[in-house]
Amino acid sequence: MASAEHVYQYLGSSMVVSTDAETHVVLATSGGNVEERAEEHPRFFDGFLEQPDQTSIALLACARVARTRYYRPPGMVAALLRAADPVVTSEAAALRFESFSACCGVYARLDVSADGLDRAPIAFGTTNVDFNPPMREALTRVAISQPVRLHVGADEVGIKTFGGHVVEQKVPLSDRWVRGFAEVQVAAAELQLLADLPIADARPFLRTLPRSSRHLAWARPAGRSLRLSSRPSPGAACVAGPERLWSLDPLIRFATRLRVYGVDAGQHAAPAASAWELTLDHARYTLVLSPEVNRGFSGEGGLLFDLAASDVESDAEGLLPLLGWAHPLDIERLALSAGLSRERTSSALMFLAAQGRVGYDLALGAYFHRELPLRVEEVLKMNPRLLQARQLLDDGKVHIEAGSARVESVDLEHRVTLGPDGDRCTCPWWGKYAGNRGPCKHILAARLAAGR
Repeated sequence: MASAEHVYQYLGSSMVVSTDAETHVVLATSGGNVEERAEEHPRFFDGFLEQPDQTSIALLACARVARTRYYRPPGMVAALLRAADPVVTSEAAALRFESFSACCGVYARLDVSADGLDRAPIAFGTTNVDFNPPMREALTRVAISQPVRLHVGADEVGIKTFGGHVVEQKVPLSDRWVRGFAEVQVAAAELQLLADLPIADARPFLRTLPRSSRHLAWARPAGRSLRLSSRPSPGAACVAGPERLWSLDPLIRFATRLRVYGVDAGQHAAPAASAWELTLDHARYTLVLSPEVNRGFSGEGGLLFDLAASDVESDAEGLLPLLGWAHPLDIERLALSAGLSRERTSSALMFLAAQGRVGYDLALGAYFHRELPLRVEEVLKMNPRLLQARQLLDDGKVHIEAGSARVESVDLEHRVTLGPDGDRCTCPWWGKYAGNRGPCKHILAARLAAGR
């Protein structure tokens, strides 16, 4: 598994500072993009939280996902890599905090809307924020009785006031982590709303989830609530490893509704991703689960066709200046402004998602602009299937025929059928997954050849 060392350099450690009058939550920032300009220590927000206790607990829940490995392969050493720090995006409508688990199977996002903040952000862009243990411990003691002022970044006066000193932290980020952060957006965009429950009806379901199961289950409608079942049924959402939903528990007391997004098991009963969204006061907390506990988003392959298309990179470059920082991104408007078809615009957005520049908001059914504060282009190009497909093409192993292709692989030749309703291949990998984890290298090579 390839990995690259990513260095966080903070002007000081994040901290919680309380005075007699108010509490300051100071989030140190490291690197990022500020309205198309790279900055070492962005400063995005300085203002009061309208729901301080709720937001504090939600921030902790989001950061906890980044520190959790929900699945550990057999034989893996006990020592775990240092967790990647959460990512925060400042835009006109919200502050978004995102994290991704070390096992690449769980994604969390907290959206604090403009109504949950007493003022507008100072600037727009994306950065990492430091969530160190002392700061997390202090955040648990934030009380609703005292105003809480949130600093996402700090100016030099603020740094001196809070006793900052340069802090450098190094963390190995695997290519699986990077690809997973991109793939989860593809998975989310394909989900549909399956349940929308008042929290009073959803609470019994959430509070009776198993603590450990590691098995596939389905959340099916049951009266006014949901019930876990070992078998798929119409209207049910797949829940792989339902114990992973326990990270929602600290927020249930603040929530007003639970929305469940998934693939209707009555139409497709195979393991599938699901998303669980708690509606809070002026905020939303979303958890996206991979199709299986031992299967991270990094291997889904949903982006491969978009990464391989001949014109997608140039389309994405033309689209990037049009994104702006107003949410949501309107595909029709972007297509018109860029002079592209809707299909090419969607593919370009997927290419930008692969670079960490686009995320997907299920509640609004739309994409949003975000810039991961690290260079991921080269890592994404290292996707094994994409590399192998290009090698087959370069070696002259792909022979296009009418509606199909012959692809030579080692001592065998595989037949690829290309069609508007889906592609098929005779290789064992395709026989095992049947397209549920993206295209095999042979289909990808055939599509690359056909597009030349």
